[in-house]
Amino acid sequence: MRAMVLAAPRTPLRLEERPPPEPGAGQVRLRVAACGVCRTDLHLVDGELPGARLPVVPGHQIVGRVEAAGPGAARFRPGDRVGVPWLGWTCGACGFCRSGRENLCDRARFTGHDLDGGFADETVADERFCFPLPDGFPDAQAAPLLCAGLIGWRALRFAGDAARLGFYGFGASAHVLVQVARHQGRRVFAFTRPGDAEGQRFARELGAEWAGGSDERPPEPLEAALIFAPAGGLVPAALRAVAKGGVVVCAGIHMSGIPAFPYELLWGERSIRSVANLTRADGEEFLGLAPRVPVRTEVTAWPLERAGEALEALRAGRVRGAAVVVP
Repeated sequence: MRAMVLAAPRTPLRLEERPPPEPGAGQVRLRVAACGVCRTDLHLVDGELPGARLPVVPGHQIVGRVEAAGPGAARFRPGDRVGVPWLGWTCGACGFCRSGRENLCDRARFTGHDLDGGFADETVADERFCFPLPDGFPDAQAAPLLCAGLIGWRALRFAGDAARLGFYGFGASAHVLVQVARHQGRRVFAFTRPGDAEGQRFARELGAEWAGGSDERPPEPLEAALIFAPAGGLVPAALRAVAKGGVVVCAGIHMSGIPAFPYELLWGERSIRSVANLTRADGEEFLGLAPRVPVRTEVTAWPLERAGEALEALRAGRVRGAAVVVP
């Protein structure tokens, strides 16, 4: 099989020929149909995520079909279409796992970081952390649901019942979540890179009632702000934009340093919180909701051997919606 491999941080992905992976106990082997490209993959390549098992095959928004099962794996049958997310394994025994917070498990393993991911023709995954995918989503369009959608859904839940939402960074997650938020009757205000007229137009097409640069103030105070861009400087900006009692949710796994800001921005019972990973319950909830919205993902497909180019297009802000690698 072919696989795009990261051998060391800040080096190009290289195409390798490997034998097909053999599924271990509780695992399934998948023929990869599509794998979404995420900003987390960029953080991995750039060496910003510590502890990665190198060399590693990146990619953690995998859509594939079951080819074979390892010992004890009986949840899926050959030919079943499943999705594999970022969270690839947890211990199941710690206090976090036992209290429904498996996303915080200290021993967790992550797809495309500790475990080989989906920038390949085939991969293996723990069947417990695979999701049956809803009908109505072609393979490439289903891939962004598995991280952009799932992490966005968890971030949206932390916004509570806020009716006026700000999305900072209008990429893959925001382009999914604006559809969900509008389905729920919320109002969305989108913030893009300053001067990104095309991104602002895209946000309005998907239902945002206002779109502007991240250096602008919304026309009225927000009740919650979700930050998808990995820029810590957006935290004070979002605090300025939210009303008293509002929440700023940092949805990325990595963010640059947050600059000092005056206490008055936080005062008034405003709060800041982060989102870490996802739980299987998040996946079941969101994948059940997505067809009812219905969510429509816009994707640009790249062949496997050009996965590095897809990452650079994402870095440069040249992706409308989401990028997807298709073997």
